[in-house]
Amino acid sequence: MANQRYIAMIVLSRHVAISDAEIEITAIRAQGAGGQHVNKSSTAIHLRFDIHASSLPDFYKQRLLAARHHLITPEGVVIIKAQEYRSQEMNREAALKRLENLISELTVVVKSRRPTRPTLASKKRRLESKARKSTTKSLRSRPL
Repeated sequence: MANQRYIAMIVLSRHVAISDAEIEITAIRAQGAGGQHVNKSSTAIHLRFDIHASSLPDFYKQRLLAARHHLITPEGVVIIKAQEYRSQEMNREAALKRLENLISELTVVVKSRRPTRPTLASKKRRLESKARKSTTKSLRSRPL
């Protein structure tokens, strides 16, 4: 019962998906307190995903391998251990969700900022605002 394998499938986008054969999920015994239940059931999930051997596009692989993340080993294997829940099924879903979040987080392309020039109207508004403030402050001073 300690080494059961399960089927999993993650859809990242319309064109990118990870098949169940690429994800290795193993049920193991959870750590920590839990009474009698923890000693006889394998509720924790150990997930392994090899980036090199996966069918992900090269862009995804390069981004994942370049990232210095604590869940990715130097050999390019993602290792996730889920033991938050008392149910094996809920831990399995949590591990898959964490893998999906990790991949989508590390493969986001940050849009670069294109510098723009201020419009003529915004320049006029700025100068008018400065003139108003100047007038207001000059009226606050004591008369001579």
